[in-house]
Amino acid sequence: MNVLVVDVGGTHVKILATGKAEHREFPSGPALTAEQMVRGVKDLAADWKYEVVSIGYPGPVLHCCPIAEPHNLAPGWVGFDYGAAFGCPVKIVNDAAMQALGSYKGGKMLFLGLGTGLGTAMVVDGIVEPMELGHLPYKKGTFEDYVGIRGLDRVGKKKWRQYVADIVALLIAALEPDDVVLGGGNVKKLKELPPRCRPGDNANAFLGGFRLWEEGTPKPKS
Repeated sequence: MNVLVVDVGGTHVKILATGKAEHREFPSGPALTAEQMVRGVKDLAADWKYEVVSIGYPGPVLHCCPIAEPHNLAPGWVGFDYGAAFGCPVKIVNDAAMQALGSYKGGKMLFLGLGTGLGTAMVVDGIVEPMELGHLPYKKGTFEDYVGIRGLDRVGKKKWRQYVADIVALLIAALEPDDVVLGGGNVKKLKELPPRCRPGDNANAFLGGFRLWEEGTPKPKS
């Protein structure tokens, strides 16, 4: 089966298809709608063959459908018919859950994605549980306000790294995972990883998208 994986982020939409070595991408941002995303993906993948599509969505998803509009993109994602737009079967999961699925090695794993916002998911005994921990209250805002891109831009790298270490420690203490993966594009801005963490890889989002269509692999909880 040829799978097209679409990783929708706050700054870029990245795509990769079965058998391809290099991903492709185009800018996203606060004006991007679902319809524009589909049009951009189809244009970018025009010379690729695919039969099904996996989408990593930056927001909560239930039964393969977005149930809330994304914080960092334009509205219009909830209720959009993705299968009809792509003309093939589509599976949609939270973007952090998709990367967590690609990062999973066993046990109870916490995934934290440091990107435009803060993506969070857990995998417990093979069941992927997307979470929205980034919007929990912290200091004068939320976790995401301090370790997402807005926090980094506001306070600078040194203070941002301290907030990352503090928030990671809080979440580890609360959730008691066996394994912690720090992913997302801003992990490279850390001088060192917090204790008990291993680095993620953005390529794991694509691996998770491919795994969604494989038999016998962990699946998002429905």
